Amino acid sequence: MNQSNLLHPRDQIVMIMERIYGYGMTTTSGGNLSIIDDNGDIWITPSGIDKGSLTRNDILCVKPDGTVVGPHKPSVELPFHSQVYQMRPDVKAVLHAHPPALVAFSIARTLPDTSIIPNAHLVCGEVAMAEYAIPGSDQLGQNIAKHFATGLNTVMLENHGIVCAGKSLFEAFMRFETLDFCARLLIKSHALDNPVGLDDSQLAQFEKKQPTSLDEFIPNGYSSKEREARRVMCDLIHRAYDQMLFTSTQGTFSSRLGDDSFIITPYGVDRKYIEPRDLVRIDHGWREAGKHPSRSVLLHQKIYQEHSDINTVMIAHPPNIMAFGITHTPFDTRTIPESYIMLRDVPSLPYGTNVVNQDLLVNTLGPAVPLVLIENDCVVVTGSSLLNAFDRLEVAEFSAKAVVAARSIGPLVKIDEDEVIELEKDFKLPPRKSGKCAKGCKGGKKE
Repeated sequence: MNQSNLLHPRDQIVMIMERIYGYGMTTTSGGNLSIIDDNGDIWITPSGIDKGSLTRNDILCVKPDGTVVGPHKPSVELPFHSQVYQMRPDVKAVLHAHPPALVAFSIARTLPDTSIIPNAHLVCGEVAMAEYAIPGSDQLGQNIAKHFATGLNTVMLENHGIVCAGKSLFEAFMRFETLDFCARLLIKSHALDNPVGLDDSQLAQFEKKQPTSLDEFIPNGYSSKEREARRVMCDLIHRAYDQMLFTSTQGTFSSRLGDDSFIITPYGVDRKYIEPRDLVRIDHGWREAGKHPSRSVLLHQKIYQEHSDINTVMIAHPPNIMAFGITHTPFDTRTIPESYIMLRDVPSLPYGTNVVNQDLLVNTLGPAVPLVLIENDCVVVTGSSLLNAFDRLEVAEFSAKAVVAARSIGPLVKIDEDEVIELEKDFKLPPRKSGKCAKGCKGGKKE
C-alpha cells in the first residue's frame, strides 16, 4: 500500500515532518523535506518556520525556472535538494534531519554499522559520508550529490546530520528511520559489550527471503470476535510504533481466532498507518484474498499449532532488548520482581533460528518461556491475549532499558535464587523446564 498515492506533496511533507519532529528526530528550526512532482516543481519546507507546527500552506513550490510560490523563503538547503534531483531522475523525494543518534555518528565521522541487523542493511543499502561544508552552500550540495550520483540513497554529513532519498517521501523516511534505529541500537549496545555484525552470507540469507506463497480464499464474512481483534491489534500496533517498539518497516502481531485460524500484520505496510482492513486472515494455511501476510506467517502458524495456550504472537525489535541481541549478552530478567514474573528466564537463540530452525524456537517456547531473543534479529513474545503479550513486550523493553542505564551507575545486584523460588511459589508460576536459571544468570551477585 502506497500512502502517497492521493496525497498532495504539501500534505505528504507535513505528515512526515510531524513524525520526524514528534519523535524527537529534529528541532524546531532543523531539517527539511522536499518532493519533486511530474512537472518538475520542487515542493519544499520553508526556512525559519517552526517545524513543530507546519501547515500545508507553509510548504513552498519552486518552479523549474527558480520562481518561488508561497508565503515564505524555501529552505536554505534547497541547493542540495535540487542537485540530487538533477543527478538522479529516479529520486522523487529528499529528506534531511538531525536526529541525535545519527548526529553523534556524524560528529565522530563514523558510519553506523548496518550489518548488526539484516533489515537495516536491506532498507538503507550502502551508506556514505559527505565531507563537511557550510549548510546551504553549493559546495555542500556538490559533496552530497556526488554520492547520490553513484546510486546511493543514504548519505551522512560530517558534523551535520543525514540525507535520505527515495522514490517517494515515505520510502525516504523508512531509510531515515531505520538508520536512526540502527544508530540508537549501536549506542545502547556499547553499554553492554561490543556489537557483533552479520557476515555477507547471513545478510544475503535475509535479503533472499521472499513473502510466503499461500493459496487465497475469499472470506464469507467477519465475526464480531474477529472485528474486535482487528481493532485491538491495530490500536496496539500504533502504541508499539509510538513507543518505538516497532519501526515503519519492522514488527509483526498475530492473534488466534480459532482452530487453525488467525489474523496477522501484512507485509510491506507502514506500521504507523495500519488499519483493521489491512490485517490478513489465515485459515487452514490459506490467506485472505488480495493480501500478503508477514513473511513470518508460517512461524506464527506453527506456534499456534504446537501451543494451545498461546493466543498471540508478537515479533519486535525494541532497541534496548536488541542491544542484548547484537552484543550476544544474556538478557537477565532477575532485576526486579515484575520482570521475572512477566518474562521468566529469557533464552537467546542463534541468528536465523526463526527461519531455518523453527522447530527449535517453537519447542523452546512454553508456559515458563513466553519470550525468546533471536540474536541480531528480533524478540519473539507470546501471550494468552493481545494485551497480555503486549504487556510482556513493554516490560521486556523497560527492563532492558533499566539494565542498560544501570551499567553507567555501578555493578548490578540481581535477585538471588532463593528469592526467585519465593516469587515462583507466591505467584504460582509454571515450573522452569530445567529448574535452573538461564545462561548468564548470577542472582544475588554483582555483575
